[in-house]
Amino acid sequence: MRHARRKLQRIARLAAVGGLVCGGLMVSSAMAGEPPDPSADPVASLVSRLGASRTAGSWMGADGRPVVAVTDVDAADEVREAGARAEVVRYSMGELRSATEALSAAPRVTGTAWAVDYASNKVMVRADSTVSADDWSRMSGVAEGIGGSVQMERTEGTFTTRVNGGVPVFSGDGRCTAGFNVTDGQNTFILTAGHCGPVGTTWFQDRQGNQLVGTTTNGSFPGADFSLVRYESGNPPDGANIVGIGGGRAVRIVGAADPVVGQRVFRNGSTTGFRSGEVTALNATVNYPEGTVTGLIETTVCAEPGDSGGPLFSEGLALGVTSGGNGDCTTGGTTFFQPATKALEALGVSLSLGDPGSGGGGAPADPAPSAAGAVPPGSPGSSGVADGSRRITGITDFGSLGSGLVVIGASLVGLVGARWILSAQERRNFRSFYSASWG
Repeated sequence: MRHARRKLQRIARLAAVGGLVCGGLMVSSAMAGEPPDPSADPVASLVSRLGASRTAGSWMGADGRPVVAVTDVDAADEVREAGARAEVVRYSMGELRSATEALSAAPRVTGTAWAVDYASNKVMVRADSTVSADDWSRMSGVAEGIGGSVQMERTEGTFTTRVNGGVPVFSGDGRCTAGFNVTDGQNTFILTAGHCGPVGTTWFQDRQGNQLVGTTTNGSFPGADFSLVRYESGNPPDGANIVGIGGGRAVRIVGAADPVVGQRVFRNGSTTGFRSGEVTALNATVNYPEGTVTGLIETTVCAEPGDSGGPLFSEGLALGVTSGGNGDCTTGGTTFFQPATKALEALGVSLSLGDPGSGGGGAPADPAPSAAGAVPPGSPGSSGVADGSRRITGITDFGSLGSGLVVIGASLVGLVGARWILSAQERRNFRSFYSASWG
C-alpha cells in the first residue's frame, strides 16, 4: 500500500513538472520574438523534392506541426521521417493546378473566386451574391467537366476591392492604406495596392490635399494588385522599416517571406485598424468587377473599404498588401492579399530596412488614431511610431499566452498539492510509529 502511494506521488510530481515545461513553451512561443529563418524549412525542401505528382500542398496543423498531403504511402513514409505529419489524398498538386487552369480558361464570371484547399484536397470555387443563377449554372457545368477535384459553394456578401470612395485622398479616387516602405537603391517608395490608383495618381496625407506625400509611378492591376508611390522628397525616411499598429506600438519589419497555410497573420488598415486571422489558401484567383487578379493569399482576416494596400505581416516579416474580399469586421469574411515577395520582384525593389530607432516612413492616406501602415515623418498619424513608442518584431498571441499561464498555474498547484499530501502522509506515519512505540 505504501509503495502504491509513493508511486502515485511520483507520477503526480512528474506530471506537474511536465506541465510546467509545457506551459513555459506555450508562453515563450506566444511572446514576440525574432522571426525564424525562412530558408531553414525541411518540409518545403521535401515537397519540392517529391514534386507536384506526389504531393498536394502543405499546411500548419492545429498542434503546430507541419502537415503534408501526399498521393502514395512511400511519400508518406518520407514525410514522417522528416518529422511532419502525412495525409494520403486522391488528387495531386499537378491535378489541382490543372483544375485551376481550366477554371481560368473558362468565360470570366464576376463575383467568383477560387483557390486550392489543401486540407480538403479540392479546388474551392466560391460565388458571391452578385452571381446570377445562369452564371452559377454555367460555372457548375465547368466544374462538373473538370471532375471531383472542384467543389462549388455560395458565399455571402460581394467580392470587392477595399477602396473607400467616400473619403477622397488622391484625385477623388478614394482612401487606401500604406503598406511597406521599399527602395530601388536611390529613391524610397510606398508599396500599396494597385487598384488604389493608376500611374500618375497623387497622394496626400490629409483629406484636403494640402500635404503632398508622392505620386504613383508604377503598378499592376488587374492581373496582380500592387503599386509604388514615390515619396515627393525622394529621400528614404528615418526608421523606414517601422509599421505602426496603433496604441503606441509599432512592428519592426526585418524581411519579406511567403506565408504558409494555417499560419497566424496580422494586418493593419486605416479603416478597421489592427486585425489578425489565419492563412487559408495560396495562389487564389478573384474575379473583381474591375478585373481578375491571380496569385493572392486567402485569409480569414477581416477588412473594410479604406483598408486596401495595408500591410500583412507575421513575426517581423512582410507577407503582403490588402487587395479585397467580402464581408466586414462585424460579421467576418474572407480577405485576399497581394504577396509582398512577388510584388517586390516584379517592381525591382526591396524593403527599406533603415534604422529602427526613429519614426517610420510610409503614408496612410487618412491618418487616424490607429495609425495604419507605415507613416511619413511629421504626419498627424506618426504618433504610433514616434520616439518612445514600443517597437516589437512579433505579436503576442494572447490566446496561447493565457493557456500557457493556466497550465503553469495548474502545474504549480499540482506540485504544492503533491508535496502537501506527502507531508501529511509523513506526519501520519510519524504519529502512528510513536503511538505504537509508547503504546
